[in-house]
Amino acid sequence: MKRLKKQFIQATAAITMVTSIAAFSTTQPVEAAGIDTSVVNEAWGLPTFVYGGGLTEQQVQDTADILGIDNMENVASVDVTGEDLQQYLGTGSGNTASMISSVLVQRENEGSGVEVLIETPDDITQITQEQYANAAITAGVEDVTIMVASIRPVTGESALTGIYKAFDVNGEELDQDRMEVAQQELETTNQIAQENNTESDFDTSRFDQAIVEIKQQLAELKESQGELATREDIEQIINDALENNNLQNVISQEQMDRLLAFFEKYQQTGAIDSAQVREQLEQLSSNIKDRFGDAFKQAEDSGVFDQIGNFFRSIWDAITGFFN
Repeated sequence: MKRLKKQFIQATAAITMVTSIAAFSTTQPVEAAGIDTSVVNEAWGLPTFVYGGGLTEQQVQDTADILGIDNMENVASVDVTGEDLQQYLGTGSGNTASMISSVLVQRENEGSGVEVLIETPDDITQITQEQYANAAITAGVEDVTIMVASIRPVTGESALTGIYKAFDVNGEELDQDRMEVAQQELETTNQIAQENNTESDFDTSRFDQAIVEIKQQLAELKESQGELATREDIEQIINDALENNNLQNVISQEQMDRLLAFFEKYQQTGAIDSAQVREQLEQLSSNIKDRFGDAFKQAEDSGVFDQIGNFFRSIWDAITGFFN
């Protein structure tokens, strides 16, 4: 009888889990409102508008309109140039004419996390909101709302430079090594996502979440062991994160090698020991699941329903055994 009671409790817990997942996945996420440029933030003062140096004066105004800037006096404005690309990322040709994507950045209260809103999704052709946020967190960005826009189709990679410049002009210096590794992260994750975008089993949101989980697990391993993960450790952590997100059969070995190379470099940066990075990643993970509940329900349900089936089979076996 005790065994039957225990199994009943386990089955009830499993049912509760499924009910929670279903309720979570069907809840409509609240869309972020963006940045109110009529409000002066006490941390930075005016929101910071960093526009592509390759834009004409009219295009700058058009971009400001897209970002909801009604009065340019309500924002601090600065352009981002090819020199900035070289300064912050140690890369690029220094060609300012190619700098088109722009950002509006506002510091938020502590604990808010990094929220990225792409205002022109048809013109930011490759980078996702979560890829921007993930890379920005690696660089040391925290507790901000970032709006990204472009007046014509671009990949969107230079927007990351604009985010760094917004911090710089507001007196917040980011670590050079971490900014460069963040750029490698953006390039690596974007390339892998683009290579798999026609695969039916690939989901970008679950891939973004897997990247978050890998960072979290690397930090936990470093904290528990007092040393960095070995290459074998990193490979196992990557495999576990991909499996958690139903991507284990999508990512090729060559792509795995690229992820390995990136995360070996990532864990060498200060991000691995940063409590702020952990907090920002936790918030980002929550945001991803809020926005893409259906994708995660699909990933979770397969295992959960198998578990429930096993519980009920155990109960039935216990009942028949009891009466026999």
